[in-house]
Amino acid sequence: MKKNIVKILLFIGALSGSTVVFSQQNSGTLNAIQTVVPFLTIAPDSRAGAMGDAGVATSPDVYSMHWNPAKFAFIDGSGGIGISYSPWLRNLVPDINIAYLAGYKRIDTKQVLSGSLLYSSLGDVPFTDDFGNLERTFSPNEFALDAGYSRLFSDHLSGAIAFRFIYSNLTGGTYAGGVATKPGISFAADISSYYQKNISIGTKDGLLGFGLNFSNIGTKMSYSDGQTSDFIPMNIRLGSSATVNLDNFNKLTATIDLNKLLVPTPPIYDPLTNKIISGKDPNVSVPVAIFQSFYDAPGGIKEELHEITYSYGLEYWYKNQFALRGGYFNENQTKGNRKYFTAGAGFRLKIFTLDFSYLMPLSQNHPLARTLRFSLSFDFKSLRNSTRSTT
Repeated sequence: MKKNIVKILLFIGALSGSTVVFSQQNSGTLNAIQTVVPFLTIAPDSRAGAMGDAGVATSPDVYSMHWNPAKFAFIDGSGGIGISYSPWLRNLVPDINIAYLAGYKRIDTKQVLSGSLLYSSLGDVPFTDDFGNLERTFSPNEFALDAGYSRLFSDHLSGAIAFRFIYSNLTGGTYAGGVATKPGISFAADISSYYQKNISIGTKDGLLGFGLNFSNIGTKMSYSDGQTSDFIPMNIRLGSSATVNLDNFNKLTATIDLNKLLVPTPPIYDPLTNKIISGKDPNVSVPVAIFQSFYDAPGGIKEELHEITYSYGLEYWYKNQFALRGGYFNENQTKGNRKYFTAGAGFRLKIFTLDFSYLMPLSQNHPLARTLRFSLSFDFKSLRNSTRSTT
C-alpha cells in the first residue's frame, strides 16, 4: 500500500497558506477551523501585505479583486493591470511561490469589469512507494480564476459580484491507500459592497470608507471519489478606513479589517464513542454551514469571538508618489496564534506603481518571515498618454 500522499500534500498546502488547518479538538486549547485551498486567504499584493493584510476598505487599486471588487467602481482610471510575486517558505525550500495577476477595465462612469488569476506552485514533490523507492516527481499546483462586475449605485455606494473557478492538483492522479486521487475543483462567488464619503476632521479634509465582502462562497472540494468533501475558506471581511489630507503634499490613512471564516468549527468528540459532546455536526451543506458558523463553536460566544482575526494598517503618502506603510495582524492563540507586524513602501511614477512588503512574526514562525515581496502595476491611461507624448 502506498503512503497516504494526499494527507502529506494537504499538510504542505496548509503550510503554503497562512490559514492553519489542524486542530486538537480534545485539548480544550487549540481548535483551529479546517479548510482546503488555504492559498485563497493569502494577501496576494504587497500594499495590503504591508498593512497587516488589511484591504477591504482602503482606497481602490488594481488588486481590489481579492479584497473587495466593489472598490473598482470608485477607481480613478480607465483600466490597469498588476502582477505580484510571493516566495513562500523560502527559508526551507527554494521552489514554492504564489503569483497573482489582476486587471480591470472601466465600461463607463458607473461600471467596471475585472479579472484575476492567483497561482500557487508547491515545487517538486517526490512520490515513493511503501519501501521508499522513488516512483516519480510531481509539481503540485493550485489556481483560482476570477471574473467580476462592479457598479456604482450612488455617489457614495457601490456593489460587485465576482465568480471564481478553483483548481487544486496536489497528487497528479496518484493512488493513495488504494484509492485513485483527482484534482479538486470548486466554483465560488464573492458579493461585496463599498461606501466612501468626503469628511472634515477639524480643519483638514478627508475620506471615510467602509467595505464588506462575502468571499469564496462556493462548493465543497474533494480529492477522490471516495473522500468526504471539505469546505473551501468561505469568509466574511468587514472593515473601515479614514484618510486625512494633512496638507497639499501629505496624507495619512488608518484602516482596520475584521475577518471570520464561514465554515463549521470542529466540535469536541467523546474519545470512546466518537459522538459529539460539544458543538455542532460539521458535515452540513454550504448554506447551513454559513449560518451555523456564527453559533457552532464548542466554547460558545466566547470562542466565536476568538475566531475573528484583526488587521490594522497605516499608510502615508507624499505627493501621491512615495508611500510608507505598516500594520499588525492578530489571531487568537486558540485559532492559530498568528501575530505579526508588517512594513513596506510604495513608489508611484507616471506609468507604473511598485510596492514592497516585509513581515515580522511575533508568536511563531511564518512562511513569509524575512521575505521581501513586491507588486508591480500599470495604468493604461498613463501608459497611452506617455506613448503619445513620445510620438
